[in-house]
Amino acid sequence: MRAAVNTEYGSPEVVRVQEVPDPEPVGGEVLVRVRAATVNRTDCAYRAAHPWFMRGLTGLRRPRRTVLGTEYAGEVVAVGEGATDLTVGDQVFGYCEGRFGAHAELLAVAEDSMIARIPDGVVVTRAAASTEGAHYARSAIRRAGVRRGDRVLVIGATGGIGSAAVQLLAHLGAQVSAACAAEHGDLVRGLGAELVVDGFTEDVATRPERYDVVVDAVGKSTFAACRPILRPGGRYVSSELGPGGQNLPLAALGAVGSRIPGCLSGARRVVFPFPEEGQHVAQEIAGLLASGAFSPVIDREYGLDEIVEAYRYVETGEKVGSVVIRM
Repeated sequence: MRAAVNTEYGSPEVVRVQEVPDPEPVGGEVLVRVRAATVNRTDCAYRAAHPWFMRGLTGLRRPRRTVLGTEYAGEVVAVGEGATDLTVGDQVFGYCEGRFGAHAELLAVAEDSMIARIPDGVVVTRAAASTEGAHYARSAIRRAGVRRGDRVLVIGATGGIGSAAVQLLAHLGAQVSAACAAEHGDLVRGLGAELVVDGFTEDVATRPERYDVVVDAVGKSTFAACRPILRPGGRYVSSELGPGGQNLPLAALGAVGSRIPGCLSGARRVVFPFPEEGQHVAQEIAGLLASGAFSPVIDREYGLDEIVEAYRYVETGEKVGSVVIRM
């Protein structure tokens, strides 16, 4: 099969499309013929091993996983022994961070992993782009304890995570504000935002609005910068670790304080969105796709032979929603 391979860390140019052996599904796995995948921030981080400490997971000198790709959609073409739910011919989509392999024509994944059938009426490219942003946004919303009627600001509302967060929050019944480039205001309003702030010309901390939750979907702000716009008891949640990895210890401090009666009562605090994965998450996303409550935003589509160009574009930081790879 053909796959996008990187045997060293570095810029997009380390990726090469070449022939590699077909994977074989083992016990409890299914083999998927990939029709579409994406290039996202996760793929870029693993390809470059940035930040540096990721090498502890990915390989100190060279990558252990040489075919990246976390999101996919396609057709089940073979079923391993012990797999009983999915069958040959099923149209499926899923997420495989850690194992990777979606930037290839064939992918073997566990049947009980983050995989689900594509709902009727959902095209394969949208199914492929529906998991990374949505499951990170879902984790942020749940960890922050957002409830119907809460006022929530999403910073970076046009990215994969941010555009999903706006839709999921609107579906939940939150009052959503969004910070993004002014030219994307109509798009974000269409996703469910009631108020759009030009994140490039305005400092959200100087505006009069106050929020129960701030979701920083691009990791470009900090708790200190957002604290003035949080209501008492407000929560800040970011998709990134923050400068110096500060979001983890700040979240730990808040978690400890929240368990002590009277301690940090009404205090604004950081929560960290450790992502939840599993088949049930993919099935939940499938339900949102089927109902129309969520539809991933797609910026551009590339062929597999153009994947280096796709990486370059994603790393400009200018993409809106997702960048899709067609196999």
